[in-house]
Amino acid sequence: MTRSPPPARRRYRAVLAVGVVVAGFATAALLRPGDPAASAELAAIGRGTVEDTVTALGKIQPRAYVDVGAQVSGQLMRLHVKVGQMVREGDLLAEIDPALQQAKVEAGRAERARLTALLDELRARADFAQAQLARQTALRRVEAGRGESYDQARMEARTAAAQVDATLAQIRQTDSTLQADEAQLGYTRIYAPMSGTLIAVDARQGQTINSTYEAPVLMRIADLSAMTVWTQVSEADITRLTDGMPLYFTTLGHPGRRWTARLQQILPAPPKPVTSGSTNGAASSGGGTGASTVVLYTALFEVANERGELRPEMTAQVFFVAAEAKDALTVPVAALTATDEASGRHSVAMIGEGGAVVTREVRIGVRDRFNAQILQGLAEGERIVVGWRTDDGRPPRIGFRL
Repeated sequence: MTRSPPPARRRYRAVLAVGVVVAGFATAALLRPGDPAASAELAAIGRGTVEDTVTALGKIQPRAYVDVGAQVSGQLMRLHVKVGQMVREGDLLAEIDPALQQAKVEAGRAERARLTALLDELRARADFAQAQLARQTALRRVEAGRGESYDQARMEARTAAAQVDATLAQIRQTDSTLQADEAQLGYTRIYAPMSGTLIAVDARQGQTINSTYEAPVLMRIADLSAMTVWTQVSEADITRLTDGMPLYFTTLGHPGRRWTARLQQILPAPPKPVTSGSTNGAASSGGGTGASTVVLYTALFEVANERGELRPEMTAQVFFVAAEAKDALTVPVAALTATDEASGRHSVAMIGEGGAVVTREVRIGVRDRFNAQILQGLAEGERIVVGWRTDDGRPPRIGFRL
């Protein structure tokens, strides 16, 4: 009678048999070649537009504007305009109480009248003194007059002529003062220096204006038919910009709208940083002097605004187009492996005949952060490898080359 093996030995043999079967399957899987395309993340070569751009933020401002101020002090008696109103050059905007300036003008005119009358009197005295001098001169020739009388007549003639000249100088001085006072009187009526839209009014009717030390700004008039975009470009990108290069920008209020223009000017130095006593708002957009502060340069360009869609102080996302390729063969940047950056040569992995993975050298042109233009080495429709799936079936983490 044959004895059956003990239970422990039976379990050992079962485990051994299962291990042999699993090892056989694993060996067969290692020896049998798999399909590379099954674990590859593929992309087909297609056509598109590739842009090499420099991105920056900008502020939209009117191309032409003027701050209207007051040149005289006094109470703002009337304000004839309001914000948003269209005005033409020469329109009356505001009136300041002219009482003080009018009084100065009247005093100046009265002083001039007094001096004119005094001049007539002095000229009469000068004519009389000149006649006296002529008589004394005639008597002296015939030795019939006294020398003292001649000297007295000559002195009085010269004195009278000098008084006439002094009065004429006073009249000229009075005329100059009167002219200034009349100009000050004219400044009590404020007119529009240009045509445009009133985009800000900082004064109120009845307000007292003090222009003793500086001219206070009452309002701003701007021509909104054309706008200037003040763009801040970092020092790392400013060397890539050139005058006349194409660009486009978008705004938050018009996400689906794109405006195009050309770069017109790059200011040679960054704006000055704000100091403790500075009140100039434009300086706040400049670079600082600290080691950790980014230096920003200002690039300017203009854009038409006939429909009034662009408004002052809007933020613009600007894209300066350094290079562009339209309807070009494109490849994802993640699929490229650099072999010679200077000449634009890279290598890509692709699916060849029979499903085998092969490496091919390509030459690229314009590139952005995600795609590159193919100049040589690939054809439309060919499949390339952009990454490999992990063992658990999840797509790999692909690091895009920036």
